[in-house]
Amino acid sequence: MLGKKSIRVNGADCGVEALILGAITSIGGFLFGYDTGQISGMLLFRDFKDRFGQVDTPEGRDFQPIIQSLLVSLMSIGTLLGALSASYTADWWGRRKSLTFGVGVFIIGNIIQITAMNHWVHMMMGRFVAGLGVGNLSVGVPMFQSECSPREIRGAVVASYQLMITFGILIANLVNYGVREIEDQSASWRIVIGLGIAFSLPLGLGILLVPESPRWLAARSRWDEARLSLARLRGMKNDPQHQLVEDDMVEMKGILEKERAVGVGSWAECFVPKPNGVPKQVYRTILGISLHFLQQWTGVNYFFYYGATIFESAGIEDPIQTQLILGAVNVACTFYGLYVVEKYGRRWPLLIGAIWQAAWLAVFASMGTALDPENNRTSGILMIVSAAMFIASFAVTWGPICWVVIGETFPLRTRAKQASLATAGNWLGNFMISFLTPLATDGIGYAYGFVFVATNIAGALLVYFFLYESVSLSLENVDTMYSQPDLKPWTSKKWMPPGYVTRMNRDEDFFHNDGAQHASGVDDLDDRTTAVPSGRPSRVVDEEKKADGVNGLGATESREERVNRAV
Repeated sequence: MLGKKSIRVNGADCGVEALILGAITSIGGFLFGYDTGQISGMLLFRDFKDRFGQVDTPEGRDFQPIIQSLLVSLMSIGTLLGALSASYTADWWGRRKSLTFGVGVFIIGNIIQITAMNHWVHMMMGRFVAGLGVGNLSVGVPMFQSECSPREIRGAVVASYQLMITFGILIANLVNYGVREIEDQSASWRIVIGLGIAFSLPLGLGILLVPESPRWLAARSRWDEARLSLARLRGMKNDPQHQLVEDDMVEMKGILEKERAVGVGSWAECFVPKPNGVPKQVYRTILGISLHFLQQWTGVNYFFYYGATIFESAGIEDPIQTQLILGAVNVACTFYGLYVVEKYGRRWPLLIGAIWQAAWLAVFASMGTALDPENNRTSGILMIVSAAMFIASFAVTWGPICWVVIGETFPLRTRAKQASLATAGNWLGNFMISFLTPLATDGIGYAYGFVFVATNIAGALLVYFFLYESVSLSLENVDTMYSQPDLKPWTSKKWMPPGYVTRMNRDEDFFHNDGAQHASGVDDLDDRTTAVPSGRPSRVVDEEKKADGVNGLGATESREERVNRAV
């Protein structure tokens, strides 16, 4: 039976169910990538253009730039809205059922696309609905993975989401390459879309077989279920009282007790600073949104949405084959990214990656602008090499690590909302790229690449001055790190949480001798704030809530002072 054995991975005890959870949830990334990659080739299929195009040409019908923009980009508007709605579904129904809901919406969107006959609006609305589902998954999967994965392997597990995005893009390119021989038939693009439904079913059904997020359960005072979930994820289903599980529970319970004491987060709280005891909450909201917006503006989907069209206009004989090569580079390098995110952390790979990407995009734009690639073979080859080098860097750094960061940066009380906002920022950037690219390339051609040079430099500056290093920290200790008033992002890698010898090694005496008191930050004056088995706030918090109701606003300040002193 699942959950009976523990497997050592990167020094962490992991259950078989934790590995299965990582594999199943990563299918959400595969769907994201597959839906991204399929449109690039479909835009070149003759039957697709004849059915949905507007302009008559000697070769047949083709798309107007503005219609092509809408057809590609409206999916991103759907994903943006889906990302925002995910915070509600993930909190209402739990992380697992929310993901199943997202898969269902994605399937409905694909069915709408398959049934489109001759109207581009029909196809566009199908992509919009499918985008709602993908947007829901793009928030739910990294959040669920980060909440369920042992901290020692959390970065690699969440980064596997990006690996599956790249794998989805590659498979979409392979399918496009395989059906191009029947591009004169509607089966060419209907097969591509229909396979997306088949790929989504293992996620929609399989996710219901793995443990629910222990942090979501604990936040609802379902402590026994949270303990069992942690035990299953650690491979200790038959020993939920094991010391390792107990240590995880102590850490999680301490933070939750304090969060209960200061209330429940709201949307406004993500943007308006409040004295709620959560450190740098607005700072982290803006950081997450900015980081994910700039992830899209690195320029990666300039190639993945329109790469085949770009390389066709550059005189490349087989643009779909070129796109396939770029997809393979993307997958291969993302494997290395899984190692980089745990070995070198978050900050330095993102910083170096942004500078590297800016350099190769400058080469790409310069060659395309100075020498017409349609008439200069050397220019065309160098542009392909530049694109491959750019994608290699993105796959190692900005691709996987940005998803890791939003999975571990936000506090539990507003994590779902802030993750939704950050992912919505990603999809807003995605929409802008997919909508503006046909219009920009029609106007300024390959000089559009210089825009991405500037945005990559902006990304490097954002990371250096504002992103804290969270490698190997528990989600609870990330909160503690952000609460340090004198700690700067560029020195944050040296910070160690209380009770740890290194970020990977606990001080056993600290946890075993002092137990929940130290992990919760509790003074031993009268033991008033020790967590009770039900997971409810302790007596001091209950008494102070009553005092708030009697004394009104004036008592709120004294309550906050007392709670902060206690916890």
